[in-house]
Amino acid sequence: MPGRGRCPDCGSTELVEDSHYSQSQLVCSDCGCVVTEGLLTTTFSDEGNLREVTYSRSTGENEQVSRSQQRGLRRVRDLCRVLQLPPTFEDTAVAYYQQAYRHSGIRAARLQKKEVLVGCCVLITCRQHNWPLTMGAICTLLYADLDVFSSIYLQIVKLLGLDVPSLCLAELVKTYCSSFKLFQASPSVPAKYVEDKEKMLSRTLQLVELANETWLVTGRHPLPVITAATFLAWQSLQPADRLSCSLARFCKLANVDLPYPASSRLQELLAVLLRMAEQLAWLRVLRLDRRSVVKHIGDLLQHRHSLVRLAFRDGTAEVETRGKEPPRICPAPPVSTVTGDENISDSEIEQYLRTPQEVRDFQRAQAARQAAMSVPNPP
Repeated sequence: MPGRGRCPDCGSTELVEDSHYSQSQLVCSDCGCVVTEGLLTTTFSDEGNLREVTYSRSTGENEQVSRSQQRGLRRVRDLCRVLQLPPTFEDTAVAYYQQAYRHSGIRAARLQKKEVLVGCCVLITCRQHNWPLTMGAICTLLYADLDVFSSIYLQIVKLLGLDVPSLCLAELVKTYCSSFKLFQASPSVPAKYVEDKEKMLSRTLQLVELANETWLVTGRHPLPVITAATFLAWQSLQPADRLSCSLARFCKLANVDLPYPASSRLQELLAVLLRMAEQLAWLRVLRLDRRSVVKHIGDLLQHRHSLVRLAFRDGTAEVETRGKEPPRICPAPPVSTVTGDENISDSEIEQYLRTPQEVRDFQRAQAARQAAMSVPNPP
């Protein structure tokens, strides 16, 4: 059609009209180049007023999935297949990604946040189906920062109004311990450090349950507690060869990261074990310390329930007389119903104090109370 000009790409004059989604376009029949874009009438007020708009401004363009969203949906499906999740999980994660992407704040976010959104949708789906998957595992697969991931995770849960249950502690222990590289000999792991997976997992679960009963888990991130419990379980199974191994070296051998508070959780667990050992006559005479008590973890766990009741029946023990710092362990919850009117002993109050300023304030208040009680009443 010579009256319509030439193709800007190939110079051909064979230009034809082609209907695409009810829109007329001028297309080169030789190379397929779209020379001109037709006009399309919307279905809203423009149609009633007989005004035409281009296709890029019409409602049809808004119904298309953007390239960024398509890429994100592919990433969700790929991540589900890498994790070998059931097909129903993949469908749910895709649906959550589509819901989140409808919000303008998500669509305008940076690529890093959209990449983390992929992992958040998969993690939410796994948590809702009680599938043992940790946030750290997702971050490792996506090369994402844990702090950034956790903040976006909480934002998406709130944005979509989802009810996400917390991961079962026992399932978390099984999943986390399975990633340790200590269950078969390798050039980086000496034979004396290799341990049976089932034995190590069973003892780790018992130690984590002990930490939970003594309130070492409440309000804290579980991974440092699990890391400390796994280390003690591994040492106690062969203490002669492993007591000289430090927590940092253990994590390096297991090829896992050492969480920052794990050392503190380890000391707290050892303090609990020492207090339990004081309740057994044949261990009390041995004068155990934080190193030697590891050898007797099996005996302590065997009588765990009764020893915990005996060790914590009076709140916290008075250990100041021995010249040691009292372990900051919350007392076991009372069996009777709490009304809020019960008297709190000074020893119980002291173990809640965390900073030197709190200790000084408490001592001043106690001195003022004693001074007020010592003043005789006027006649």
